[in-house]
Amino acid sequence: MLEFNFSPFPIIETERLRLDRITDKDVNEVFELRSNPEVMKYIPRPLVKNNDEALEHIKMISDKIETNEGINWGIRLKNDSKLIGFIGFYRLQPENYRAEIGYMILPEFHGKGFVPEAVQRLIKYAFEDLKLHSIEAVIAPENYASEKVLQKCGFTKEAHFKESEFYDGKFLDKVIYSLLEK
Repeated sequence: MLEFNFSPFPIIETERLRLDRITDKDVNEVFELRSNPEVMKYIPRPLVKNNDEALEHIKMISDKIETNEGINWGIRLKNDSKLIGFIGFYRLQPENYRAEIGYMILPEFHGKGFVPEAVQRLIKYAFEDLKLHSIEAVIAPENYASEKVLQKCGFTKEAHFKESEFYDGKFLDKVIYSLLEK
């Protein structure tokens, strides 16, 4: 079985991006992301209502890193310290050598290739550093932008679960994409 250790925190760079730790200094951007209905449209979680809730979210991210249960990076442009998004591994399954990848980015950065750039770099990290065998992504079937990102990064659609999650008074479908280590 795999054992994860995210200490020291791995800072990762791509051609245009720096992926680093999210801290309390990022509270305004975390609030901006998690309170934005457009960003959260396909994420069945309540919108953050204020900076205190944003700080709680940052603490939850930090706690998962400290306990090696998950890891999230802040997505930043190399030449700017402002947080523009998150990317990370959730629902780590060390017994299955598998983890779920998730991401979100501010709307003004959509369509510029930043998410695929970050995903491709984290695929490399997942297989080379974490020694995962597979990565999954869970998306809403109508989230075509995310579907395009996953397909561009080599993920394959594995399943479409009908009304498998109950959130906010309604049943939601979910689609599973995955990528196996080559």
